[in-house]
Amino acid sequence: MKKLTEGQRSYEAKRAAKAGMSLDAWLRDKEKRAQEEAALAAKAQAAEAAPAKKPGFFSRLLDRAHKPI
Repeated sequence: MKKLTEGQRSYEAKRAAKAGMSLDAWLRDKEKRAQEEAALAAKAQAAEAAPAKKPGFFSRLLDRAHKPI
């Protein structure tokens, strides 16, 4: 975890107090949420980069039917 400046520390302390948590618990929870979001983003990017599935029989048949003679 990176070192917080005094202003950042007071801001995070206010947010932690508003959530009813200690500053340490708040920072741990914030770090955990950031890691989960990064994992979800990586998973979504991997799924997006997956090769396209070959069109099925009926899709190919319809594509041929729509092509001009």
